Amino acid sequence: MKKIKEIRQDTYNRFLNYYTLQASTRSGRNKEYYLASRAENIDALKMMTRKNTPDGVTIYALYGKDADRTVLVRQYRYPLDDYVYEFPSGIVDAGETYREAAVRELKEETGLTFHPLQPDPLYELPRFQTIGMTDESCAIVYGYAEGTPTNTFLEDSEDIEVVLADREEVRRILREEHVSANCAHHLVHFLHDQEPFSFLEI
Repeated sequence: MKKIKEIRQDTYNRFLNYYTLQASTRSGRNKEYYLASRAENIDALKMMTRKNTPDGVTIYALYGKDADRTVLVRQYRYPLDDYVYEFPSGIVDAGETYREAAVRELKEETGLTFHPLQPDPLYELPRFQTIGMTDESCAIVYGYAEGTPTNTFLEDSEDIEVVLADREEVRRILREEHVSANCAHHLVHFLHDQEPFSFLEI
């Protein structure tokens, strides 16, 4: 039995839209379900395309001669009205690969130059995030960063502080600060793995 009977687009924004689904439960009862998506229209929803094209990219970058620091951003987020520690991230533009987006986004958010690794794609392929409310998927790109941090390339709407965190600072951040889920997961490995990228098997 088809569970989605009808889709209505409720907003027409540039980066995020709201959709109402007329759906049915396992017992056949009618139900409304609400979905946020990066899709510009109904035809572009992943339930329509059946393609997991990455909407965004997250950058896990090591920094320093000994690669003993990781690049974080402390960013103001409107839904919390507060600052959250995250990996640099952003939207993949049309025509970009997610690795190209990673290089561009790291430069824009931090001023740093990014050198992506090229592991087996199984480690980078886009994965779904908050699947109960959105079809957004995000690829994680791993690599090394160099240069001097700057906010020169930030948009006016972005409030971002670049943090080059060693293991002591990472431990403090995990104990005391708001941290995004995928960032926190990787930071735990950064704390305990002698070589943080050893799991990539390069």
